[in-house]
Amino acid sequence: MTKPTPNLADTLFEAHVKHEMASLKGAKLRKFLEAEVDELLKHAETVPLEQLVSSEQVMGVIRRIVIDMELDAGIPELAAEMATEVMSAPVQADTTLGEILSRDQASAFIEEALELRQQRERIIAGIMAHPVYQELVSNVVYHGLVNYLYEDNLLTRSVPGVGSMMKFGKKMANKAVPGLDETFERRIKAWLSDSLPGLITRSEQFLHKALTDDELRDSVMAAWVTLEGSTISELKDGLGDVELQEFVVLGYDFWLHFRETAYFEGCAQAAVEHLYAKYGSKPVIALLQDVGVTREVIVTELAELALPVVDVLREEGYVEALLRRRLGAFYRSAAVKKLLVD
Repeated sequence: MTKPTPNLADTLFEAHVKHEMASLKGAKLRKFLEAEVDELLKHAETVPLEQLVSSEQVMGVIRRIVIDMELDAGIPELAAEMATEVMSAPVQADTTLGEILSRDQASAFIEEALELRQQRERIIAGIMAHPVYQELVSNVVYHGLVNYLYEDNLLTRSVPGVGSMMKFGKKMANKAVPGLDETFERRIKAWLSDSLPGLITRSEQFLHKALTDDELRDSVMAAWVTLEGSTISELKDGLGDVELQEFVVLGYDFWLHFRETAYFEGCAQAAVEHLYAKYGSKPVIALLQDVGVTREVIVTELAELALPVVDVLREEGYVEALLRRRLGAFYRSAAVKKLLVD
């Protein structure tokens, strides 16, 4: 039995590291990555999605990362700062609303919204039934009626002096019969209370007839024409940095609560189940093709993102240290020593 050549394992180890370092840069690395992409895509043509990753695993990722993961307090602060910078950027003053959303696109959105007649009728009914709207109608009718009786009816406008006489008569009647005003007001309001349901119903019927598709389309498009030439900076006038940051914080607080609701998890579950019902038994390539992920897309992103990152990590010494950690254990193992001895 011969003894192993001194330091042969170390020599092989260093040669292996040097070989790998040379292959992990430039054209060699790019060629290697492209070849691996081709191999992976070949497997994607035969391996079903559910074999690669199950729907339960996907839901597990959603629960761990989206629902349960603790988020640092610095996230809303950073988001608020970024929102402020975005809204203060020069592009806001140089970009009009029409450049972001064209008139044809706005018109298409309107046409789709007009198809939601049932929702529109439900919104109108909800507004009509709201106590604030009913109080508004009651006050408008009451003050209009009182104004008409004392100041603006046909008699007071046609006969000079009658309006003053009616006001004078009102004052004298109140002196003669204290509380007459209150009684009059109470009776009118009692009448309004009894008449209000009918007024609301007629208002709703009027709105349904008045708010036709043509009327709504013309009104919205007229408003759009007045706004499409405005810059984003002009449209956000009045929204200061403090208010913007508060909205971001409120939105973040909403998200923290919303992600923990059964509703959110139910929606995520429904989406994942549909994905697997459609693609679970199909090769992974079917899903990639339907979402537009082609070989060219993958290779381009590797070249634009992965290669520069590897270059930086190599220059910083991380790649070599990784190789030494990965290969060192093998070259120091008993199996290598036995091979070299034999």
